Amino acid sequence: MSVVHAIDRLMPHLVMAPVLLPLLAAAAMLLLGDTRRPLKAVLNVLASAAGVLVAIALVVQAQRSGAAQSVGVYLPGNWPVPYGIVLVADRLSAMMLLLTSLLGLAGVLYASARWHKAGVHFHPLYQLQLMGLAGAFLTADVFNLFVFFEIMLTASYGLLLHGSGWPRVRAGMHYIAINLMASSLFLIGVAILYGVTGTLNMADMAVMVPSIADDDRGLLHAGAAILAVAFLVKAAAWPFNAWLPAAYASAVAPVAALFAVMTKLGVYAILRLWTLLFPQDAGISALFGGPVLMGLGMLTLGFGVIGVIAVQHLGRMAAFCAIVSSGTLLAAISFGQPAVTGGALYYAMGSTLAVGALFLLVELIDRARDVEEQPVYVGEADPDDEAFAFPVDLAPTRDVNLDDDQQALIGRAIPAAMAFLGLAFIVCALTLAGLPPMAGFVGKVVVLSALLNPAGFGAQAPISLAAWLLLALLVTGGLLTTIAMSRAGVRCFWAPQGRPVPRLRIIETLPIGLLLLLIGLLVWQADAVLRYANATARGLHDPRDYIGSVMAARPLPSPHTTGEGGLRR
Repeated sequence: MSVVHAIDRLMPHLVMAPVLLPLLAAAAMLLLGDTRRPLKAVLNVLASAAGVLVAIALVVQAQRSGAAQSVGVYLPGNWPVPYGIVLVADRLSAMMLLLTSLLGLAGVLYASARWHKAGVHFHPLYQLQLMGLAGAFLTADVFNLFVFFEIMLTASYGLLLHGSGWPRVRAGMHYIAINLMASSLFLIGVAILYGVTGTLNMADMAVMVPSIADDDRGLLHAGAAILAVAFLVKAAAWPFNAWLPAAYASAVAPVAALFAVMTKLGVYAILRLWTLLFPQDAGISALFGGPVLMGLGMLTLGFGVIGVIAVQHLGRMAAFCAIVSSGTLLAAISFGQPAVTGGALYYAMGSTLAVGALFLLVELIDRARDVEEQPVYVGEADPDDEAFAFPVDLAPTRDVNLDDDQQALIGRAIPAAMAFLGLAFIVCALTLAGLPPMAGFVGKVVVLSALLNPAGFGAQAPISLAAWLLLALLVTGGLLTTIAMSRAGVRCFWAPQGRPVPRLRIIETLPIGLLLLLIGLLVWQADAVLRYANATARGLHDPRDYIGSVMAARPLPSPHTTGEGGLRR
């Protein structure tokens, strides 16, 4: 009974665990030095697995009924709101934490096969990256959001350069320059908002916005717009996303898989602040910037689809799929409708997992692809002689049931490694293209159903032109993505013959299988996940519970004044 009581008393402090756990793990790894990489790999895996368990506990805690339970507020410094640091675990932050921790665990499992040996300090940087992401999702203060953004970005600079090589250095320099510019805009926007509202706490800022004088409202909008530009850069929105394809494609596979959630952090920040500061009942500031956000989201979606169909390299294709996912989310949330936002959140989970799995697959597929086969020439002449350099398709047609060695193809078993890679690629392709029965299809159907039935099923209401445009973009984008993925699949799995079967390690295939299993779980439990996503969306578009819970948080009395020791709720 005492153990259960102790656990109950510790539960309110669980909100701090996603930040403290990777911080302590990174510090321990630095103390181990550079010669104990196997031990650091084990510690990294254990810390990441513990992070998954903590995130699951926060999701369970966040979905309990009642505003006081669904929004967990923690005051790390025990200072009253809005003067101290505040961490908040609501449905949205808990969901994003779980998504991040799952990708983090998959990435570190994959890296433990060989990539963690390619450079120094991989494991501490990886945990610091997780710490920055977790803190950004949990914080309720815009300046601490900047702090956690910088922790995440500083770690990502080192992770992007991990493995060395000129392509990584060149892409890393562009990545650093763009993000430093975005960080400068971030600080300028925060300073303007603080000057107008007199606070940095998001909930307190939301309380202050309605009472701002009309003369200062333009300054409020300017600060919010500058801050939004910084978030749009991190969300890879057009035209601020030219850095992403090269950076993500050049990063090592486990780092690129973790980077898949970084664009969602930019979308998260926009969604969080936009719904808090400019809800539908904010008067003249209601849904400020919504049309611009909608236009940028659709342009980002279109740009990403063009990139997917235009590139040939699988790594760049995966990077453009991340842009497509980000553009779809930005366009969907800009409508300001809870039903649309709920479908977009469901889509975000499936597409992020699929992009992460595809980045891990890219390296294994490239490893399976041998050097390009030398062209087969007709005749007995020297093939180096240009006069006789005829390609193989001019040769007489052979029996289509025989391979190059005239061996029968019928009844030949597909090697297990190629079967795994092929099936995994199909699952990722179906999810990212939005084809049934994968999670991408379910998310897009929910979004489009809400857009085409704005007043609910059975009611009549005009459908906006923007809804029709997004419908056309999603359908066209899905078709073009299907074509691009089919072309890549044929090139990688169907056309090649005579290539050696790749040797895959269990530790490399396990995280990919984990991510694919989670995508299947999203489809299997689509009803439960959609209920959670819709409840999250309703809480976002009606933030009174969030604001009330944060503003009602009170510091704990000192045990010296109460005469009690230990933790007290």
